[in-house]
Amino acid sequence: MININDYRYELPDEKIALFPLASRDESKLLVYRNGEVEHSTFKSVASFLPAKTFLFFNDTKVIPARIHFKKDTGADIEIFLLAPVAPSPIVAQAMAAKHYCSWQCTIGNLKRWKEATLTKRLHDLTLTAELADREKGTVRFSWESEHSFAEIVSLAGETPLPPYLKRKAEPSDKTRYQTIYSHHEGAVAAPTAGLHFTDKVFESLKARNIGHDFLTLHVSAGTFQPVKVEDVSKHVMHHEQVVVTQKNLDNLLAHDRFIIPVGTTSMRTLESIYWYGAKLLKDPAAPFEILQDDPYQDSNTLPSRERAIRAVKTKLMQENLEAIGGTTSIFIKPGYDFKICSGLITNFHQPGSTLMLLVAAFVGRDWKKIYHEALQNDYRFLSFGDSSLLLPTTLNPKI
Repeated sequence: MININDYRYELPDEKIALFPLASRDESKLLVYRNGEVEHSTFKSVASFLPAKTFLFFNDTKVIPARIHFKKDTGADIEIFLLAPVAPSPIVAQAMAAKHYCSWQCTIGNLKRWKEATLTKRLHDLTLTAELADREKGTVRFSWESEHSFAEIVSLAGETPLPPYLKRKAEPSDKTRYQTIYSHHEGAVAAPTAGLHFTDKVFESLKARNIGHDFLTLHVSAGTFQPVKVEDVSKHVMHHEQVVVTQKNLDNLLAHDRFIIPVGTTSMRTLESIYWYGAKLLKDPAAPFEILQDDPYQDSNTLPSRERAIRAVKTKLMQENLEAIGGTTSIFIKPGYDFKICSGLITNFHQPGSTLMLLVAAFVGRDWKKIYHEALQNDYRFLSFGDSSLLLPTTLNPKI
């Protein structure tokens, strides 16, 4: 049994960064390699990356998922978008929807929502919200215009800051709670490891011949879901939508030494690619759906990294696809055998969270040393906090 209490640590409130630094790449950088820790600033990250490193970024874009409706009585109803239901459960299609769409939501002040519909005036149009299923939190939105739902939420919504920040969103959060390379709309939380990257950092990567590529995982609110059970195996993981391109697969096959994801979401996507390939080798018709326990099945019949990736590429080629979408609930916890990733760039995470378990799975017991060093050296924690580069020796490919 993995006890969640073994992955908690004391995080004082004053260590939580409520706002980002003025300059993204001025964040502190903790470098963990060969079991040792050193300190730097993020703008120097390229100098610490091994030769022939290849980085993968998550290019999801945070949508203003928090929408407030005011009742005639003055009561405020807050609707927080979680996942699309109709006309399609696929995020990209739901964001492109016109006239109507339905989403599963969390609803603040739900008991005050008794009438059939709520309305919100947006310049020259009106957004209507109808509670389609109170128990499931399904809300049907409608509007009479040719605007896409992406345009509607841009007008109506607020930046969905993490709940632990305990502050209201400010105008600056629209850009600062977003990576500079964000592209595909659909996340309700930012892939925060990428918040430190600037054009200058990308230039420094290029100068050292460090390549990179972009994949997509639409981060869900489940990323903040606490582990409420003592026995980690009983925790139910959230699922998130992923999109993998043929270019992603080609880059994985061409760069077989140091694959380093930027952020836990990129890591979860990369590792999910392997498990999807393993499924396809058993069943060529297998859907792209990675369940939380898939990595913990019989390991005697598992394919090599290359065979698994090629299986996914074959799937795309056979169906004449440039990209394939799926879902992942992969649960990376201590005992997980990493198949693709050799390093990790990531922020510092909440005690006792699934992300804390992922870090512990990656670096082993040294997670305590890393977090102790960060706390002792005044690092800023969580979404707007500082960064780390983790290079565990045991995962570095042999030269």
